[in-house]
Amino acid sequence: MNFAAEKSAGSLWKNCPTGRRKTGSEKNEMKKAEREEKLKVRLEELKECERGLRSEGFFCIAGVDEVGRGPLAGPVVAAAVVLPDDFDILGVDDSKKLSEKKRERLYGEILEAAVCYGIGQRDNEVIDQINILKATKEAMAEAIEMADAMCLERTGNSIDFVLFDAVEIDGVKKPQRSLIKGDSKAISIAAASIVAKVTRDRQMIEFDRVYPGYGFASNKGYGTKAHYEGLRERGITPIHRRSFLKNFEV
Repeated sequence: MNFAAEKSAGSLWKNCPTGRRKTGSEKNEMKKAEREEKLKVRLEELKECERGLRSEGFFCIAGVDEVGRGPLAGPVVAAAVVLPDDFDILGVDDSKKLSEKKRERLYGEILEAAVCYGIGQRDNEVIDQINILKATKEAMAEAIEMADAMCLERTGNSIDFVLFDAVEIDGVKKPQRSLIKGDSKAISIAAASIVAKVTRDRQMIEFDRVYPGYGFASNKGYGTKAHYEGLRERGITPIHRRSFLKNFEV
């Protein structure tokens, strides 16, 4: 190869990419950035419902959700949450999609950022007396009443619209909308699902200390194998829903 050819080849080589592999930290940063971007997109998707209602003139919009309709023991818990329109906490979603660690972190962040919130519940005795659906609606109504009082105290305004996850409550005299799988469609319902879930889970962990042997800390009162074994070995506790155990033989 003559000098001119060598020079040309050198120039070409100089312009070629080096092929250097990204370091582990660089790859992690890229993945982190990608995850964050996806969470931002998801946040905007979830805020669309409330954004539409604000365009119609509603401003204090409460999302309401419950947890604990299916367990054999413990209360049903509901939460109502009103979020500001500039809410920007990433990761809020249907509580069932999140790990316990993420729910615990988001719980505090949601309550700190919320315009107002309320928590209602009905214990196993009420559930047995009036049935789970009525008890759930009472817990939801209580959560809305509590949130409404906080909203009035903090802002001077009452809740003017309520978003429910799959139910409607005639006793709540406010404009309302029921969304199927609402905790995956509206940011305020998703936030309420996290608040309700963490509130109830903490109670069931405490119940596990009072009534050991049923696995309440892990199963949260649902009918797992360990739970049924506990029932057979230890019997029914004061927090069990007897209406859910009519066909169970100790």
